[in-house]
Amino acid sequence: MTISRRAFVKQTALTAASATLFSKSLLAIGKHKPALLTGLQLYSVRDDMKLDPLGTLKKLAAMGYKYVEHANYIDRKFYGWSAKEFRKVLDDLGLVMPSGHTVLNKQHWDEGKKEFTDAWKYTVDDAAVLGQQYVISPWLDESWRKEYDTLLRYMDVFNRSGELCQKAGMQFGYHNHHFEFNESLNNSTLYDLILQHTDPKLVVQQLDIGNMYSGGGRALDVIKKYPGRFPSMHVKDEIKSSNAEGYESTILGKGIIETRKVVELGVSAGGTVHLIIEQESYQGRKPIDDMKEDLGIMKSWGY
Repeated sequence: MTISRRAFVKQTALTAASATLFSKSLLAIGKHKPALLTGLQLYSVRDDMKLDPLGTLKKLAAMGYKYVEHANYIDRKFYGWSAKEFRKVLDDLGLVMPSGHTVLNKQHWDEGKKEFTDAWKYTVDDAAVLGQQYVISPWLDESWRKEYDTLLRYMDVFNRSGELCQKAGMQFGYHNHHFEFNESLNNSTLYDLILQHTDPKLVVQQLDIGNMYSGGGRALDVIKKYPGRFPSMHVKDEIKSSNAEGYESTILGKGIIETRKVVELGVSAGGTVHLIIEQESYQGRKPIDDMKEDLGIMKSWGY
């Protein structure tokens, strides 16, 4: 394939700029090394949490987990508890919840009034009661990503959510899946557009290093392209599967992600301070047993 000199010069300049930015990020992050935390996304033990949430949290605390991330907020309840009740449960077990997942969707934004509905305001209020640092939306409504202008309009809503969260002493964040890497608008992937049209001071990124794989995303490349943008990471590993996406998660270090290498780059150059273990498939094993093994592996890696 041949390219014009103009295109070659432009690509060379972009590559050089990216390399310079990456190098500066390494230096900057190297000077300021905040304390890391290793936690668990409770979706990893979703069935256990449905059957016995308190008993499951006790088991996780006993095996050494100190931080957990929720994935269940329905009618202002977390796993059946109000925000204040859930905070007490966590406090009594010595657990801290630095982040949580609640999808920001159409019901949360009044397009006519150009403001958030009470449902999203309550979401932010309850997250603050739990002591969260990040309020993370783990999905992008399909209707918001069909047209370029619509996507950009809702990236502004993301920024507005960042402002709302900041007023409550937190930050808004977005968590990727796979479609952000294999869907494009105006010749740019959705993920590129999301990162290019959200203010890093208002919208943090929680990088799911496993979800992206089936969409063609590679975590090492993404971190290098956008250094310093990923304060939170979903730590995963993946193996080939017969499911629709072609891959499923597995015990850390057993798959094809090079998880340890990704974690190390995230910490050194990605701005990563929250390492949140998530495993959604178990290959016939008990999820709670895999959570213990995953934590042990992270500790063996120094995290």
